[in-house]
Amino acid sequence: MTNNKTVIQWLDDMKALLTPDKMVWVDGSDEQREELRRIAVECGELVKLNEEKLPGCYLHRTKPNDVARVEDRTFICTSTREMAGPTNNWCDPAEMYKKLYDIARGSYKGRTMYVIPYSMGPIGSPLAKIGIEITDSVYVVLNMLIMTRVSPKVLEVLGDSNDWVRGLHSRCDIDPEKRYICHFPEDNTIISVNSGYGGNVLLGKKCFALRIASFQGWKEGWMAEHMLILGLQNPKGEIHYVAAAFPSACGKTNLAMLIPPEYLRKKGYKVWTVGDDIAWMRIGEDGRLYAINPENGFFGVAPGTNEHSNFNALESTKRNTIFTNVALDLNDNTVWWEGLNKNLPENALDWKGNPWDPAKFNKADKTTCAAHPNSRFTAPAENCPCISDEFNKGAGVPISAIIFGGRRAKCAPLVYQSRDWENGVFIGSAMASETTAAAAGAVGVVRRDPMAMLPFCGYHMGDYFRHWLDMGKKLGDKAPKIFNVNWFRTDDEGNFVWPGFGDNMRVLNWIIDRCEGKADATETAIGYVPKPEDIDLTDLDMDMATLKDILTVDKDVWTKEAAEIEEHYKKFGDHLPAELRAQLDTLKKNLG
Repeated sequence: MTNNKTVIQWLDDMKALLTPDKMVWVDGSDEQREELRRIAVECGELVKLNEEKLPGCYLHRTKPNDVARVEDRTFICTSTREMAGPTNNWCDPAEMYKKLYDIARGSYKGRTMYVIPYSMGPIGSPLAKIGIEITDSVYVVLNMLIMTRVSPKVLEVLGDSNDWVRGLHSRCDIDPEKRYICHFPEDNTIISVNSGYGGNVLLGKKCFALRIASFQGWKEGWMAEHMLILGLQNPKGEIHYVAAAFPSACGKTNLAMLIPPEYLRKKGYKVWTVGDDIAWMRIGEDGRLYAINPENGFFGVAPGTNEHSNFNALESTKRNTIFTNVALDLNDNTVWWEGLNKNLPENALDWKGNPWDPAKFNKADKTTCAAHPNSRFTAPAENCPCISDEFNKGAGVPISAIIFGGRRAKCAPLVYQSRDWENGVFIGSAMASETTAAAAGAVGVVRRDPMAMLPFCGYHMGDYFRHWLDMGKKLGDKAPKIFNVNWFRTDDEGNFVWPGFGDNMRVLNWIIDRCEGKADATETAIGYVPKPEDIDLTDLDMDMATLKDILTVDKDVWTKEAAEIEEHYKKFGDHLPAELRAQLDTLKKNLG
């Protein structure tokens, strides 16, 4: 498949370490994909679903101890602890290599070693990068065929270069006590052992596309961000692109595939999806910031996804999709999850493969759910009804606005704009949100998650903030405008006030108008908030008083917030840029 000496040497080393019975190159062909599906069904890794209702779709169940990303078992292994920073687990690379190789040694005995050459981004794009993952899991291979671009052309583009990311995955015994997801940014290497769950083993995803790529971007002068990319088309046919960062399961995929409300659709507004999770951004020849989605598919959270919440995501799952840890409806051999519809299946197996009793289902008790709260679908991006024409072009789209957001019941207003790039970096650096089931651990706890990158930044987060500030200086007056949104303000009974979903288009339109200099705003202690009359409420069951309420900036709440940001900043020590400390001082002064 290749004459690249660095690839051949690494594969020889891996074969000697892992001792597989045989090695198979994955070529991305339809014939090989069908053969792999057959093997996966035969060995029990996949269950084939109803071919008429869900053509080419399969169900996979992970072990109950292996259902989410495990941040406490995820390491950044750099030559110094300081380079990894205070927000990452660190280990000395030599020590960790030894530990991992001892765990993985001989683990492919009796198994096949699959070699997956893949491109993150359209093959040959100047914004793309190449990786090779080896795995003993057919499930991983089939997911990587959806999530990345797999082809012999990848190796042609690579040629003799050593600029590629090495990825070793071994299921081993799925032992949580010996589970490690480790990154060696200085070596372009990722090693994952004792897991079979998507986010831990699809090494092109968070591992490469964020942890390794963020380090590469820092060194090479570009940005790898946990962001969706979407295009907003107005009635004139003009398309403006925005990138937005929210923590996992906070509505990123929903926003990326948004369908405008009927009133705006009739006027000619449309949304085009470029990406739902990750953006790689470089400064173009014209000085603007251009973004590609390095992925080729969607790895979305199933529960809560339905025709109302995300019609386009649901449509994306209806062919050639792999479902993980959802329920199996035995009546018609299809899948079900909480929030899909209100028809609880009477004859179903839960995500563990056990008979499920709908009579015992209690919405408040996750242990009674048929699908795991972090169950997933892996769907080809080409299935999405609103996929952008730019998706496969590889040149990237120019970004007009960057949007931060999270779940804040009482703090952040519906939307506000930063004063400038530096103030926008401050807003991103202080982001906070309620945790969800996407990460192992407690649910509903508010935690700081700068730029939604806390679990994914491959180096010291203080240096990451500095990189953002440096990028802003390079962009100058061509830098995207920065905003913060909060769809999750609640009333005194805990109900969401803003309708969200498609109606978020009303807020996006104000954001684009601000980028175009077409909308006014009111300056507050935290930034620029819309004048209520500039948010279009046509056909919306909301009065102006309610809108004004969710646009208010409560000084008492924000004084507490400022104190918490100060505490948050302490962990970055002298790596925290002085500009951000000055921004915090300005916020306090404004509140005073």
